[in-house]
Amino acid sequence: MTRLAMMLSAVALLAGCAGRGSDLPLQTASSLGRDRASPVDATYQLGVGDQIALAVYGEADLSRNYAINPAGTIDVPLIGAVKAQGMTIDQLSAQIRQRLSEGYLRNPSVTGSILTYRPFYILGEVNKPGQYPYQTGMTLEAAVALAGGYSYRAQQNQVFIRAESGGGEAKVEASPELAVRPGDTIRVAERFF
Repeated sequence: MTRLAMMLSAVALLAGCAGRGSDLPLQTASSLGRDRASPVDATYQLGVGDQIALAVYGEADLSRNYAINPAGTIDVPLIGAVKAQGMTIDQLSAQIRQRLSEGYLRNPSVTGSILTYRPFYILGEVNKPGQYPYQTGMTLEAAVALAGGYSYRAQQNQVFIRAESGGGEAKVEASPELAVRPGDTIRVAERFF
């Protein structure tokens, strides 16, 4: 094989490997199916790995912290397993209030709050890829900083985000203020040349 043929086949091989998903169109943050300007709000849906606090007024034995288990439920004394995954904290509180009022407590007052959110993941061309705890107001800039910064091979003008809610991976312009949400998987691609 001639030197020219070897070089051409190497270039073709590199072009074929030039970043999984690179053929995806660049999207705006709002096209990911939710407003990336407000990372977590009252519409936040609970999921496996979230930890919540429930307070039942006047019932110390029922007021405690709960972790949403892999089945997407929490085990509440008296009423047993309660589905939490996919619900907002207000919806979950209302469901527990309803079930407690069905023969256990008269007119219970239940309030809930989120203690810790499920982690997010950052992969690819960062110095320390992996799973990291979500913090309220997390941005792409903060996520990359937690992961030790970009590697020298990182393509810093766009990232790929797969939201936990599904829908596949989306190629997004990498602005520092891009909001990261709990459960997101962020992939920083390798740049070529």
